[in-house]
Amino acid sequence: MGMREELQKKAVSRLVPVAGNGLLHRREFLNRALTFATAATASSLVPTRASAEALTEPKWSLVNGGPIPPYQTPSKYASNVVRTLANPYNLPKVSQSRTPLHLLEGTFTPNGVHFTIVHAGIPDIDPAQHRFVIHGLVRQALEWRVEDLLRYPLVSRLAFIECGGNSAPMFSPTPIQANVQALHGLVSCAEWTGVPLSILLEETGIDPRAKWFIAEGADAPHLARSVPLWKAHDDAFIALYQNGEPLMPGNGYPMRLVLPGFEGNMQVKYLRRIKLVDEPMMSYYEAQVYTEPLPNGKAYQFYFINEVKSFITYPSYGFKLPFPGLYQISGLAYSGYGRIRRVEISADGGKSWAKAALDGVPRSKAFTRFRIPWHWNGGPAILQSKAVDEFGNEQPTRARFVAQRGELATVPSLMAFPNHHFNAVMSWGISPKGEIANVYA
Repeated sequence: MGMREELQKKAVSRLVPVAGNGLLHRREFLNRALTFATAATASSLVPTRASAEALTEPKWSLVNGGPIPPYQTPSKYASNVVRTLANPYNLPKVSQSRTPLHLLEGTFTPNGVHFTIVHAGIPDIDPAQHRFVIHGLVRQALEWRVEDLLRYPLVSRLAFIECGGNSAPMFSPTPIQANVQALHGLVSCAEWTGVPLSILLEETGIDPRAKWFIAEGADAPHLARSVPLWKAHDDAFIALYQNGEPLMPGNGYPMRLVLPGFEGNMQVKYLRRIKLVDEPMMSYYEAQVYTEPLPNGKAYQFYFINEVKSFITYPSYGFKLPFPGLYQISGLAYSGYGRIRRVEISADGGKSWAKAALDGVPRSKAFTRFRIPWHWNGGPAILQSKAVDEFGNEQPTRARFVAQRGELATVPSLMAFPNHHFNAVMSWGISPKGEIANVYA
């Protein structure tokens, strides 16, 4: 037995399996055995012996570099980390852009790749002329300019926003082979900064008859959604900033409604008015578009909260495992109800589970990054993640989910959204060749 093979055997023998098919204890990230096993598994991961004399001088280290731009943009060598566009030519229809979650790390989504959905293009709103009004069942209707809102004490919070139609391709009766961006890219997480809606409502005064409010945007369709009034008293706010800078135009510049945990279409962009009412308005968007059809032909009347969910971003479709050995399984979990309490990972299609490590302290209604080390033996595997939030809500299996919600006979295209709020456990199948596919297990 050669030195390398002997080193690999000793290193792997020291790893602590906690579930079937090679899942390791999350503490192995900190163990020396992980480093040894990784180095012994693949020569491409072994640091090359070098000396100061071996250093080369590439051309970029011999000439003056380029100018500093007024607004920094990513390197040309990271040009693949971009959104995919469903309507790149801005035809008169809904436009969608999807976040490349499989190419990102951490929990914050950069502004330039935050997903967007707009129903009639992005309006070019002059903030100096934009006005926001609260009226209806209030003591006095009031109007604010952008500069007026900036005089209030601002608050910041990390929150995910997810389209109700995110992961809708998973309703397909047969697995659609596509990457994380295509299947789950209509969700992003950012730090939003603005004025709590409750403060503004205190100034207008609330008529006791008011039970709902209608939020309406200033874009051409004037998209409007009914929101229960309790959400305004809870954590709703009018956002003016996104990750520290003014809102991106596709995300509602100059102001938008943020309703942490609620489905994205309710978080109205280009906000121009809020009207307090005694009952929901049953607008086109809540009665015809964003509905939840059921197998019995009926539909949920309202379905506000995006429930607990997780998916593995690496390894996933589009990547390939080049050889057996140690890998880090990583992904995202979130819940519209609150904090993620734990995430469990399976490498054998749900027969056994191991607890993943969570990055940092989970935030309420925000992305949580999870990780776990995995020793792939070169055989077939099915990777799954299952999240549980602080209230005990747990992702259902796909079989249980479709039994309650149904599935489609056919899916006309990846961009079709005939149903919403898919949050079941999702699976990636690994072949002995290291190829990865979307599978149902």
